[in-house]
Amino acid sequence: MIIKASAALRNDYASISNMAKETKEPIYITKNGEGDLVLMSIEAFEEREQVLQLRAKTLQAEQERIDGAKTLSVSQARKLIRERVNDI
Repeated sequence: MIIKASAALRNDYASISNMAKETKEPIYITKNGEGDLVLMSIEAFEEREQVLQLRAKTLQAEQERIDGAKTLSVSQARKLIRERVNDI
């Protein structure tokens, strides 16, 4: 976990920006010794958003399966994919 004071962000933005891009980890910014903000690179943020969206879709699909939605076996899914690829 990377923790920096708000003064470091104000006084050395370039270094903290580079650190966020290189580590791809969130940087916790404190103000008066208390947690205040979390800073991360746009790339890391977008990757995190994609993971969260995929997780939400997976949970939705699982809930639909539990609720009785029609499912396919692996071989049925492969067959459908092959058919769609051949149609392209």
